[in-house]
Amino acid sequence: MRLVFFGTPQFAVPSLEKLASEHDIALVVAQPDKPAGRGMKMQAPAVAVKARELGLPLAQPAKIRTAEFLDSIAALAPDAGIVVAYGKILPAALLSIPTRGFLNVHGSILPQYRGAAPIQRAIERGETTTGVTIMRVDEQLDHGPMLAIEKTEIGPDERTPSLAARLSVIGAEALGRVLASWPVETPQDGAAATIAPKIEKSEGAIQWSQTSASIYNKFRAFDPWPGVFAGELKLLEMAPATGRGTPGTILSASADGVVVATGDGALRLITVQRPGKGPVAAAELLRGQSSL
Repeated sequence: MRLVFFGTPQFAVPSLEKLASEHDIALVVAQPDKPAGRGMKMQAPAVAVKARELGLPLAQPAKIRTAEFLDSIAALAPDAGIVVAYGKILPAALLSIPTRGFLNVHGSILPQYRGAAPIQRAIERGETTTGVTIMRVDEQLDHGPMLAIEKTEIGPDERTPSLAARLSVIGAEALGRVLASWPVETPQDGAAATIAPKIEKSEGAIQWSQTSASIYNKFRAFDPWPGVFAGELKLLEMAPATGRGTPGTILSASADGVVVATGDGALRLITVQRPGKGPVAAAELLRGQSSL
């Protein structure tokens, strides 16, 4: 099958690799290179890097709604389009070009967690099961009919990078099976839909009066960005702990970490970081303090 592939981050790479081994990829489209790191050097997205490694045609347009870009896609005469975490909404004029439309690999069990951050939001809300959905793209947000769903468990201590890596592989395999058989499509139940909005940096702020589960789930969900922080103190490593006290009170400190009371229990801080400083053991930084 002749395909055009739209994707940007590492999450999309397994799908690109899978399809490149089984189909004719007429073009890979990724977002433009962006400055990153302390030196703010231009860095190519993971999909662009992989496309070059595989010797695939690559485009990184700043805009995908121009007549010039749409005409270039139409000239390729694709049978289908694939979009995996591309990062921009595809216009109707683009969706209509491939003979069989566009399919998407979405990181949740739709219609739950439609939107930009399904993996993070599922962890943040304490879900124990998630998955990927292969769906047809239409003009509404993650609204199209579904062709396959694959489920997986979320470990109690699992963080976003681990879960995203696993889901990306599961999604790639499911996508390959869908393209091989093109199963019957099932409409989503819109009444059961939930939304997974984009993560904002301010959401990483925690209050010790919150429950241990709420803080710990945020910590797992917001790794690596934006992380979680109490005031100016960034909490880099933590674990569940036992104990009770006034929220924010330091209950104990040892080489294993600093146990801090929450709204309903306690958490152990292992590694923390002050602004402009490097990561340090919590016991070293917070020695002598009675509360946070």
